[in-house]
Amino acid sequence: MCSSGGVRWERQRNEELAARALPGLVRTVHSPDFAGVTFHEVHARSVLNKVPAASRVPFRWTVNPYRGCSHACTYCFARGTHTYLDFDAGTDFDTQVVVKVNAPEVLAAQVRRRSWAREHVAMGTNTDPYQRAEGKYRLMPGIIRALADSGTPLSILTKGTVLARDLSLLRDVGGDVPVGLGVSIALLDRELQRSLEPGTPSPQARLELVRKARDAGLPCDVFLAPILPGLTDSDEALDGLLGQVAEAGASSVTAIPLHLRPGAREWFARWLAEHHPELVDRYRRLYGRGSYADPEYRRGLRQRVEALARAHGLVDPPGSLRRAGDGAQDGAQEGAPPGLPHEDAGGTRGRPRAEQLSLL
Repeated sequence: MCSSGGVRWERQRNEELAARALPGLVRTVHSPDFAGVTFHEVHARSVLNKVPAASRVPFRWTVNPYRGCSHACTYCFARGTHTYLDFDAGTDFDTQVVVKVNAPEVLAAQVRRRSWAREHVAMGTNTDPYQRAEGKYRLMPGIIRALADSGTPLSILTKGTVLARDLSLLRDVGGDVPVGLGVSIALLDRELQRSLEPGTPSPQARLELVRKARDAGLPCDVFLAPILPGLTDSDEALDGLLGQVAEAGASSVTAIPLHLRPGAREWFARWLAEHHPELVDRYRRLYGRGSYADPEYRRGLRQRVEALARAHGLVDPPGSLRRAGDGAQDGAQEGAPPGLPHEDAGGTRGRPRAEQLSLL
């Protein structure tokens, strides 16, 4: 067990790192309601992020009010971005959360400029805008209003049930601008979910969120993401999940196989070796060439998901299954915009040991 002195030293280390790496740092906050999580509140100079032209995603602009995410999904593709802030991609990503406390005001000023072309803005493309911290900071209502008041189409992708708080607002602004909603649900197995994504709401809570969106008159896409080989990709698992997604009233489904970027790759490898060592060799074969699974696996997955989705009546206009194993489009795991009228970590803590980093 760590001594209180050790805990204080670690806290001091993280605060010193934040002070050096985070321009605009206002204060560092520890809240009893978020045990083990440190919030670094910053004043951002800009919150509109332009997506590089080479990126394989169907949007050009994003807004991310938070960096780091207490959902702690073991597989999260955004883990590597935390190293840009001198934090690590493992435990720090889960517990050192940067909060752009002035995001609504800065965004409102940016989208009022004459040069702003009112292009679609995607949220949930890096870290989740409705992670638990949003219940404390309440940044999203101001962000939504700023975009809607400027006539800017918007989309949100989340695992967070805090979104339910803002459904009436989204319904209201949906009369003025296109609004897309997406909820990510990777699996139904509660034990596996607690291990893979320990800070997220349960799958059933997220299905209920889809129902609430439907009842509010808001079409809601469901992202089966990520689908994990050998863990969540059986016909039985996919059929069960798609059946419940259809019953909840999803407007479409998008299935996305696991994508292992540097940062996420090492952290997921640690989890896999600890919890499912029998799958390590299979993952080496599937991901031996890079971040994406073997093309043959992706093609087979796409065919199976499409057949199962049709069986459950989840057939949407072109695009709903566009990324289920399509190698040219798998960048969607980095945050495809849900439903915009077709205008378009793990449970273990600590740093991965060096010998585990090469597993995949």
